[in-house]
Order: sequence, then C-alpha cells, then structure tokens
Amino acid sequence: MSGKNQSEFVAVVNDTNPDNGGKSYSLKITGNNHAQILGKRIGDVVDGIFVGEGEQTLSGYKLEITGGSDKTGTPLRKDLDGGSRQSILVTQSTGYKGQVIVHKKKGGDKKRFRYKPDGLRRRRTFRGNTITQDTRQINLKVVETGKKSLSAILSTEAEEASE
Repeated sequence: MSGKNQSEFVAVVNDTNPDNGGKSYSLKITGNNHAQILGKRIGDVVDGIFVGEGEQTLSGYKLEITGGSDKTGTPLRKDLDGGSRQSILVTQSTGYKGQVIVHKKKGGDKKRFRYKPDGLRRRRTFRGNTITQDTRQINLKVVETGKKSLSAILSTEAEEASE
C-alpha cells in the first residue's frame, strides 16, 4: 500500500452563515472518528465533535453531509443506494455538465465551442450515497452552529501552519 493513511477522510466544511462570505474549511477525520462516519449517507446530520483533531473539533456544531468523492475522484451521488461504483445513464446533473466541446477553425484560429444539446445523455460512473472505506473526501455544510465561530476555532491551525 501507499504511505498515506488509508483510514482518513478529508472533510470540507462549508460555513452557511452569510456574514462569513461562504468560506469553506478543510479538516481531517481520523481514528475513532473515522469509524463514526462510516455508513452514513448523503443528507444525514453528523455531530461536529467527530470532525477535526485535537482543539480543532467542531463541538456544538451539527453538520449535514452534502456529497463527496472516492479515492479515484468519482463523485458520490444522492440518488444511488449503497457505496459501490455504478455506471448509469445521466443527463445534465450532479457529476456531469452535459456539454459537447467542438473545435472549429474560425478566421485562421482554432477555437473551442461548447454546446448543450437538448436530451444529451452519457454513461458515467458514480459512487452510491453511503460513505465507505473508499471515500476520501466528504462535503459538509453547517446546519446548527456552536458557541464559537468556525473562523475562531480554525484560526489557530492557520497560524501554526504559517510559522
């Protein structure tokens, strides 16, 4: 195996407070907290104490799982059950932009044009809505805030990294 820890998630926490300008923070979920997140689905609400390490835990926060991706970058999709990879036929939606890129010569230059034809469908691979060992990134949004703000909790981490 690789030297990277296999029992680790990267949690991207999106601050939904409009006063903070929609910032997102990246935290790690390891150890016993990793086991608490396994088996959860997109749309489930998770306690913030399981997110982060040491003093950077988000105790008092409630976080909703909004998505994620696996070790190969395949996105999780809410309408697929389970945690396995599945190849499905999709139109423009989560994980597929639904556009065709065409290269044409115009005035001696080669230009790139994007078309979004009606009814375009493609077969794409997605992972189900359940978090498994293969999941590497989990997207979370704040549903209920704690006593301290996210920037106050996570600012000490940024100061230590800059030193």
